[in-house]
Amino acid sequence: VTICPPRTRHHSRIIDTAPMNSKTVLIIDDEPDIRELLEITISRMGLHTEAVGCVADALHCLASKPIQLCLTDIKLPDGTGLDIVRHIQQHCSDTAVAVITAFGSTELAVEALKAGAFDFINKPLAVDQLRNLIKSALRLDNSQASPVDSSRNTRLLGESEQIRRLREQINKLARSQAPVYISGESGSGKEVVARLIHANGPRSNAPFVPVNCGAIPGELVESEFFGHVKGSFTGAYGDKEGLFEAANGGTLFLDEVADLPLSMQVKLLRAIQEKAIRRVGSNQEIPVDVRILSATHRDLAKEVAAEHFRSDLFYRINVIEVQVPSLRQRKEDIPLLARFMLEKIAREWDITAPQLSDEALSALNAYQFPGNVRELENIIERAATLCEGNVIRASDLSLPDSPGQLAEAISEPNHLAQAAGDIEAYVSSIEKAIILEALEANDGNKTESARMLGITFRQFRYKLKKYEME
Repeated sequence: VTICPPRTRHHSRIIDTAPMNSKTVLIIDDEPDIRELLEITISRMGLHTEAVGCVADALHCLASKPIQLCLTDIKLPDGTGLDIVRHIQQHCSDTAVAVITAFGSTELAVEALKAGAFDFINKPLAVDQLRNLIKSALRLDNSQASPVDSSRNTRLLGESEQIRRLREQINKLARSQAPVYISGESGSGKEVVARLIHANGPRSNAPFVPVNCGAIPGELVESEFFGHVKGSFTGAYGDKEGLFEAANGGTLFLDEVADLPLSMQVKLLRAIQEKAIRRVGSNQEIPVDVRILSATHRDLAKEVAAEHFRSDLFYRINVIEVQVPSLRQRKEDIPLLARFMLEKIAREWDITAPQLSDEALSALNAYQFPGNVRELENIIERAATLCEGNVIRASDLSLPDSPGQLAEAISEPNHLAQAAGDIEAYVSSIEKAIILEALEANDGNKTESARMLGITFRQFRYKLKKYEME
């Protein structure tokens, strides 16, 4: 390692083999030993370093040269790391900034994340965690060219003011590693938002692992999250990695997080804080580098007040909250969404896209959508199947039209959506059985099976595709 001559206010170090145009990391810490450790570790990654011991020197350095990443201690002689974070947000927002905190100073770390810090790391510094943090932060430069709607897996459709604000928020959050809590009604698109935050950030090439916390049996939750070793319980016939390990380097999306049992909430909190997990039946800690995104349709603050959800976990996952608007709050997006869904159906079914009549569009605008975008998609698919002459009319939508039904939909949207989902699952099971019988009776001939059931071939083909019976 070559030590550059000291300057009056700060000094720099660069490994001999590193190119002169390598990215620069600014280190801010008033402890010389910590600065030395950080410089050696970062230089060995082939990065240029600048090291200073106070806020004033840091601001001078930020103003005098391009800095790609800033690592700052939270407590400094002439200010705090929060001063650095806020300055960077205002004056050099392309610079990623992470804070170094004393062990147990979680509140300060959370405050820094809310102010715009990329991530934080605790003292005593773990070299592996430090390297992972730096690699993630410096990948930001490669992720900024991707706008929100260009991710591989999903899109956020809409031109309403609410959606435009949501896009801007997603772009900002994608640069951070702060835990994000996504709130919104069932079917409003919470997982879409989570996928976009992941896809537009530095972890985009790493796994995105979604898990519905309410769908895992209580006795298996710990094993699903943390994995288990062979023989740790009846049925554990081999070692198994959990969701945290599967998401290592990427993002773990905890959907319906309010459904986690209280006993599991304690263990989840520890895993998030320690950035390490233990498989069931093992004493060995496995370090994990995972960004946590969570969501639920419930009011999580009320769940905390009712002691159904731990307050310490709530504050840990709710560093930044994103509210996904309901479809009722952005009705001007309904025509765009409907057209997109019809074009998607046309591609999948290999047909000409059905058209929405003016009366059908008026009916959609008047409806309250307790199930939000997911319900709209179901309505459009059903209408495309039932319509005649490739034109969807209001009667094809099968919308409730009585004031009582609409009032109930508005007052209890999530309850109604759940009930509707249960009914749809029941009806689907019956339809699948009937279709299978028709196919068997006609030796697999789809045209004859459709004629036997009294529906068009297009409707029959849609059912086969919907139930994955093709």
